[in-house]
Amino acid sequence: MLLRISTSLLTLGVAAFAGNTGATQVTFHKDVQPILQNNCQGCHRPGETAPMSFMSYKEVRPWAKAIKAAVVTKKMPPWFADPHYGKFSNERYLPEQDLKTLVAWVDAGAPEGKPSDAPPPAHFVEGWNIPKPDQVFEMPTAFQVPPEGTIDYNYVVLPTGFTKDTWVQAAEVRPGNRQVVHHVIAFIRPPGSAWLKDAKPGVAFVPQKGGQGRGGDGGMAGVELLVGYAPGLQEQKFSAGEGRLVPAGADIVFQLHYTANGKAATDQTRVGLVYCKTPPAKRVVTLTATNARFAIPPGDPSYEVKSEFTLQASSELVWLMPHMHLRGKDFEYRAVYPTGETEVLLKVPRYDFNWQLAYETAKPILLPKGTKIECTAHFDNSPNNAANPDATKEVRWGDQSWEEMMIGWFGVTIDAKSDPMKLFIGDKKRSSD
Repeated sequence: MLLRISTSLLTLGVAAFAGNTGATQVTFHKDVQPILQNNCQGCHRPGETAPMSFMSYKEVRPWAKAIKAAVVTKKMPPWFADPHYGKFSNERYLPEQDLKTLVAWVDAGAPEGKPSDAPPPAHFVEGWNIPKPDQVFEMPTAFQVPPEGTIDYNYVVLPTGFTKDTWVQAAEVRPGNRQVVHHVIAFIRPPGSAWLKDAKPGVAFVPQKGGQGRGGDGGMAGVELLVGYAPGLQEQKFSAGEGRLVPAGADIVFQLHYTANGKAATDQTRVGLVYCKTPPAKRVVTLTATNARFAIPPGDPSYEVKSEFTLQASSELVWLMPHMHLRGKDFEYRAVYPTGETEVLLKVPRYDFNWQLAYETAKPILLPKGTKIECTAHFDNSPNNAANPDATKEVRWGDQSWEEMMIGWFGVTIDAKSDPMKLFIGDKKRSSD
């Protein structure tokens, strides 16, 4: 439950809850601290995404009114899926009774109570949200972030040195400096890949425009997503019997998006991996339904862009992550099955660029061969969009936040022994019969 609260929120919607929270006084240690442990401290602790820590009464007390405003207005915890469509295992919500407890505590003056009433401290692996990594790959040299200017995406190749295929159970990217790191994508580059062939291991590399970065001259065939980092995006922990494959001889490639903030800074990002103890039965593969061919007119309040991906082999859907930039308004995933039936998989009616949330299906959804994943997004390029960098400009695809993207990421599982390329081109033997 990460708080990004403006002063206007402090007066927004809180009156509805005042005076109706019960007669028993609540205290921090007995009543509030357990709620924070279960819902907030994952982000609100030193070294994590939140701008303030909620680990102690002294740290929480100055934010009491802001906490009330955030939970009453449903700003926290952040969750944007329409509850009428899909069920998700990582859903973030605050139970009604917990919300009332927080409001009652604030209305009572945020009393501390007895420290002896406090629950045992929540256990966190220092520096990680996954279990202690079996191995960590880190940029060998810190990147020097300039104090100002536009910074192109940088890529850093990290050889794994793996002599055999390795299965990953959990993965997490840890930026070295969250103040300047907008996002990181860690890719798996298979041996022999031509993608970023001119990049030297461990050295930040900027591809030529239209070249090796997003395909182009370098080609990204066989390159897979390992894990990503962005504000709000959780680490990846796969279910028992599932894993992501890093082939022998593969490299990990960081795509790094830095944003200057007025001060010179450095960053040395790393990624931690937890390996599967036994070979999994299912392989996790991440795909995209992407449309880069759009031009959003100036002032348009709801410009529509669509994308699709047709699966050429059967799989099971386990993960969804819509991605747009500052003009993103809403996003919907729909499955069109070979029978002609359709199903809304995820509907995000109010997209927020500041929260790059992923949605994990409560249970795998079977996607038979021939299923089409259709994505529909709308963009608000009007002056009414407070986040809009410039409502007078036409907007096209681009890496920077003032440009736009339309990507429907989705994760599927297949048989661990199956070739993921069949999802793209089907079974060659059968198609030639």
